[in-house]
Amino acid sequence: VHWTKEENYMFRLSAFQDPLRKWLQNNPHAISPEPFYQHVLHWLEEDLPDLSVSRERSRLQWGIPVPSDSTQTIYVWVDALVNYLSAVGYPDTHGEWWPAAHHVVGKDILKFHAIYWPALLMAAGLAPPEQILVHSHWTVHGQKMSKSLGNVIDPFACMGQYTVDGFRYFLLRQGVPERDCDYYDEKVVKVLNSELADALGGLLNRSTAHSINPSNTYPRFSEPCFPKVLDYRETKGMGRASAEDYEFLASVASLPLQVAAYFEGFQIYKALECIALCVRQTNGFFQRHKPWKLDRKDPAEQLWLDTIIHVTLECLRVYGTLLQPVIPHMADKLLSRLAVEPEERGLSSLTFLPRYNGKPCPFEGRQLGPDTGVLFHRLEKSQQQQIETKRP
Repeated sequence: VHWTKEENYMFRLSAFQDPLRKWLQNNPHAISPEPFYQHVLHWLEEDLPDLSVSRERSRLQWGIPVPSDSTQTIYVWVDALVNYLSAVGYPDTHGEWWPAAHHVVGKDILKFHAIYWPALLMAAGLAPPEQILVHSHWTVHGQKMSKSLGNVIDPFACMGQYTVDGFRYFLLRQGVPERDCDYYDEKVVKVLNSELADALGGLLNRSTAHSINPSNTYPRFSEPCFPKVLDYRETKGMGRASAEDYEFLASVASLPLQVAAYFEGFQIYKALECIALCVRQTNGFFQRHKPWKLDRKDPAEQLWLDTIIHVTLECLRVYGTLLQPVIPHMADKLLSRLAVEPEERGLSSLTFLPRYNGKPCPFEGRQLGPDTGVLFHRLEKSQQQQIETKRP
């Protein structure tokens, strides 16, 4: 080790300590999730040293030269951060995007994005980003991925094994931004089999099976079988519905707003957790009333049978619509089976069970789409072992 000395251009970062602190205190959601916001505030309690924004060109020749000084090279992080502005047309047309910009960054580069970059913007007379969304890392069996350990996961092998939708669902379902998450193949198989193959796919197959729905239609909803109540928490059940049914209905009705709020807050895993819970409740509803045991020859039984299927298909329509950003191909397959047209799949106009509220349902009586088979094939242990052998 030997000491060296060189002359560089400096950015007076220390002058922006108070402006940075005030920016964060006035915008408590500027850095999310909360633990990372607190982390940056803690950094700002200590003195900020001025930042060297160049290096001697004699030892760093591959970078961009400092304008008007060919002996200096711009520090690579300054060059990299400024790309956020140049990519949206700075200095002429960036106003269309800035400052309504969201950065998605890993926790290891938080200081560059939450301290250096906002200070550089302030120095240029520009507003800091609207929000910095921070995520943690994936470990494998509790260890950091590294080439020397040979435990680096090949995403292309995973996509080939679990499908793109399946792999994306797992990462978003299990990925918690606030802390590192652990990856191993057994967990992927368990989550995808349980939530996509069995719960969601099984529910679709059961509720659209020829033995349950021989007409292959979106059946009618019967208000006398499932009458509306003002407060589900005070009812013991009405018509053929139980108190548990009303509670389940309220959960699904509140789901779209819940999911939208979690998506906006970068808490995608919580949104998927809510959907998975409602899928389990829908399976419980279907199992509880055993539509396969109802007598179709009895008009009253037929009305209740149709209502059970109608409610189940409405739930599936909500789940398929909400899951489009996460499992687009699978959601398309599900919604096509329910005969939901592309223009009827919007998130903003999503309404659940309109007939329960006395409004017409555009899907009622509609012929269901073609049966294209299993929504998501169960993964077997042999498949799981196969992907493990592909690793270096």
